Amino acid sequence: MASSEHGEVTLRAIAPAAFVPPAVFAVGQGAIAPVVVISATDLGASPAAAALVVATAGLGQIVADVPAGSLVQRFGERPTMIGAALLTVLALVGCIVAQHLVLFTAAIFLTGMCTAVWLLARQAYITEVVPYRLRARAMSTLGGVFRIGLFVGPFVGSAMVHWVGLWGAYAVHIVAALVAAGILLVVGDLTVQAPGGAGAVAPRASFATVLREQRPVFATLGVGVLLVSAIRAVRQVALPLWGQELGLSASAISLIFGISGAVDMLLFYPAGKVMDRFGRMWVAVPAMTVLGLSLILLPLAGDATWLMVVGIVMGIGNGMSAGLVMTLGADLAPPGQRPVFLGIWRVFSDGGNGAGPFVIAGVTAVATLGAGIVAMGVVGLLGGAWLGYWIPRRVPPPDPHETVVADGRPA
Repeated sequence: MASSEHGEVTLRAIAPAAFVPPAVFAVGQGAIAPVVVISATDLGASPAAAALVVATAGLGQIVADVPAGSLVQRFGERPTMIGAALLTVLALVGCIVAQHLVLFTAAIFLTGMCTAVWLLARQAYITEVVPYRLRARAMSTLGGVFRIGLFVGPFVGSAMVHWVGLWGAYAVHIVAALVAAGILLVVGDLTVQAPGGAGAVAPRASFATVLREQRPVFATLGVGVLLVSAIRAVRQVALPLWGQELGLSASAISLIFGISGAVDMLLFYPAGKVMDRFGRMWVAVPAMTVLGLSLILLPLAGDATWLMVVGIVMGIGNGMSAGLVMTLGADLAPPGQRPVFLGIWRVFSDGGNGAGPFVIAGVTAVATLGAGIVAMGVVGLLGGAWLGYWIPRRVPPPDPHETVVADGRPA
């Protein structure tokens, strides 16, 4: 097992353990994403009920965020992730054999819980081993490879569904989970020296203690993270909805959405580099501003060409924000409380992901779709201002010998 004490930690050094397993796991997630609705309707769900079944995966993530932090703190990142991968396999087998909608929904809920464990464990690992000067690039790369996996997954799943039927998509996820767990078993993590010297064990922090001591952080930047995540989630809903409003075909909407996603994926590493070089605020505020303005402009798109232009702008804004939430969480997590803190932090992030589409649905119900989209665009602009005010100019240093300011330079 490699150690950060015997050489400089680089992104290449941590890639086999930090980036490859989540990317493989995400391919499986992407493979089942398009077929969950189909499976639910085959089991008798109405379109509205099928949408709720899909939403249970996100609910599972929110429910598991805090317990995931405690599990990682107690058992370590790799054992917890391997256990979550095996539990994912059981859940996916349940999806394949389920003859009743309730069982299928429970299995999808369980996959969401396991995803929460995977994301939090790798975030905690990177926070521990990567020096501050590379932290944003590491976090944005983690988010980027996960997005790439989600992008590739549907194509792999589609091929399997074509060959063997609907269960093939779930089989892809089973294989991906097992391969990801196998990589974790074979590839060693880098280790970091505990502050107290060899054999030192950090005290375990309780959920109540972390919530009480870090309440000001959660009440300020936690709210900002919730807004960031809500706007990101709205982007995924607003673009196809407005395409339908324009009467575009499903293939045209999918093409525009795919182009937007491709632009998004191209920007994750540059976004991390900007955060490391100039500071977190120099990505947070522009990203939220671009996303907010793109949502405000979306109802003005009157044809496919302008919808694609707005979609590209959305992709730029979303790509600029890659890794932002995880980086801020890593910056602010106290060394002795990191896994539990990050678990609570992810509640805000995943809560925003879940809340965004519901907000736009509520505004649309009482007004129009365009009004709902514009309203969320305004929220995006306000979120950028909120982050610009609350992102600290100084953050706790990653080790007792280094003092770091928010622009990434030594104090």
